[in-house]
Formats: sequence, C-alpha cells, structure tokens
Amino acid sequence: AEWDRFVAEFRGYRYDQVHGEYYPYDQVLQDSFDRVCRRWGIASVPGAGKRFADGVRSWGPHPDVIAPLKEMGEHFDLVILSNGDDSILAESVPRLEAEFHAVLTAEQAGYYKPRYAAFEHMLDQLDAEPDDFVHVSSHTRYDLLPMHDMGFRNLVLLDRGYDPVPPGYGIVTVRSLDELNTMLGIG
Repeated sequence: AEWDRFVAEFRGYRYDQVHGEYYPYDQVLQDSFDRVCRRWGIASVPGAGKRFADGVRSWGPHPDVIAPLKEMGEHFDLVILSNGDDSILAESVPRLEAEFHAVLTAEQAGYYKPRYAAFEHMLDQLDAEPDDFVHVSSHTRYDLLPMHDMGFRNLVLLDRGYDPVPPGYGIVTVRSLDELNTMLGIG
C-alpha cells in the first residue's frame, strides 16, 4: 500500500546521493536504497544496488525514440551526457540505433548531473558554449534547471511525467521526439 511513496522517496535519495564526487552507479543505488530503508525502519538488501544497476543495463529505449532520433541525427550532431557509468552506456547506446557525435558519462566527468562540473565537462570535451545546444531531457531537476542556471537556453523537456515543469525557466515541453523534430523543421 505504501509502495509508490517508498519509490518516490528512493528517487529523492538517489538525487541527493549524486551531489558529491563521482563513485560507481551501483554503489550510488545501494547507498540510496540503504538510506531509504533506514528511514522506513526496514532492512536493506545487500547487493540491491548491483541488481538495480543490472536492471538499468537491461532497459531498451522507449518505443517512440529510435526512428525520430535517427532522423534528428541526420540533421544535428547528437550527444549523450548520461549519469550512467561507461559500462551501462556501452550496452544501451547501440540499442538507440542512431549515430552519436559524443557519448559522455558521469564516470568520465568525475561528477553526476546536476553538478555543474558534469556540464562543464561536456562543454570542455566538445569545445562548445551553452548556445551551441538544444538540450533534450526527461528530467528537469537533473538537467534542465542546472543548465538554465549555467546559461543554457535551448532547453526541451521530453515530458514522461518524471518531474514537474517549473515556470520561469523557458523550458519547451514536448510529448515526443517526433513533435520536437516537427518544431525543428525536420519532421
């Protein structure tokens, strides 16, 4: 009966856990799970973080992503900045079936998003400025809000219901990449 609340709190602890320097994602998940279990007064499960990370490794893309992403890649250099480890992206990127200009991870940056250092790593690696991007994310807290504060202005929320959309940030909201492609004049 309390599952939805437990999951929401686990999600909050995961967000809190990535505000320090980088350490392996499965341990981030374990530490977050341990913390929420402690808060709930229940025993944590050793190895849960690895099982959660293995679950992430098994995910495929949303069914509405592959074709429009490939189409977008014919017109723009696609870049991934992920909170996943290199090993997770090595498995998940090929499933997207698109050509990527760069795939950057928290492991490479030494920081997780929403830390500014993760975005600074992306800018440094690409020799780019915030105005060079149209950044698409399904997370306002991890990506769009800190990016706005860093001067990024072409921010798009692919709204999958994960985060609320705060007013005043100039975030464009779309329901699909097909919708975004149409807005960009390529759909």
